[in-house]
Amino acid sequence: MLTIWDKLPEGLLTKEAHELHEFLSGPTLIHLPGIESAPLFVSVLLHGNETTGWEAVKSYLSDYQQNNQPLPRSLSLFIANVSAAKMHKRRLSGQLDYNRVWAGHPSAEGQMMIEILQQMKDRKVFASIDFHNNTGKNPHYACINRKEHNFFQLAHLFSRTVVYFITPDTVQSMAFSKLCPAVTVECGQPEHKHGVQHAKNYLQKVMILGQFSNKLLQQEDFDLYHTMAIVKVAAQHTISFAPAKPLDIHFDSDVDKLNFTAVDSGTCIAISTNETMGLQAVNEQGVDVTQRYFELSDNEIRTKIPLMPSMLTTKEEIIKQDCLCYLMEKIEMQDQNKGE
Repeated sequence: MLTIWDKLPEGLLTKEAHELHEFLSGPTLIHLPGIESAPLFVSVLLHGNETTGWEAVKSYLSDYQQNNQPLPRSLSLFIANVSAAKMHKRRLSGQLDYNRVWAGHPSAEGQMMIEILQQMKDRKVFASIDFHNNTGKNPHYACINRKEHNFFQLAHLFSRTVVYFITPDTVQSMAFSKLCPAVTVECGQPEHKHGVQHAKNYLQKVMILGQFSNKLLQQEDFDLYHTMAIVKVAAQHTISFAPAKPLDIHFDSDVDKLNFTAVDSGTCIAISTNETMGLQAVNEQGVDVTQRYFELSDNEIRTKIPLMPSMLTTKEEIIKQDCLCYLMEKIEMQDQNKGE
């Protein structure tokens, strides 16, 4: 499935994400040389409708191309789901999620990711950045899978809001965390142009980073959260966000305003019209913990304990393909050398 280039195809940097299929036949890995030989690995468009990463990379590389300057560090760029980007979709119907196949998935996509990881191991990859967008209202934040000094540093260069998670364990950042410091950066909604500038500025910082500092970051440098559970809507239930269209489960049209806010116990987050919960929360160990977080009372789905959601979305397609949201808790920084 993978096409590999050692230079940028002529004209590629003039294309929007949905036009990349005109130059690329599918997933493409491009190795570009730089002054520092150990490459930064950057993945964009693992989800085809999350375009900020491509726009940021395109702008960054265009600056160097126009000025005829060498890159400060070698860059390996993975442009992933070109076919979904063409259709402005996260993934196409019947297609695997490109950010859920990085742990030896028995598929052509899984084998492609293994090949990429091996190439980057051979090239002694310096660090990895996976660019993403959210569909709901969220701050810009970075995600890490190991609580180690260099991971914190890489995340902190993007945002003081950092989320630590270990599930799902099939994502790009988890796979790269075994090779180098790795982050997933969430750049807000793709239509917000300030996300592109933020992502570009971040890329510039990492590309000129000669090495990670020995100075440990402190608790006050971060708002650190731990993802405790993923919340999904049962496949058989219909969802609505419009008052005039109450289906099985009805959410407020602006439910995503709750992202990264402390939600009190007893808060109604949805109405169930068929007297069933409809939501399922699963923790990091794969255990159903719905009853810990939610209860159904008088057709209202309410929180049982205080909680903090992230990535709440009002996009039904995203809910069906991925999830409704994640549940987090704020945690303290621990020993940055333990590598948890």
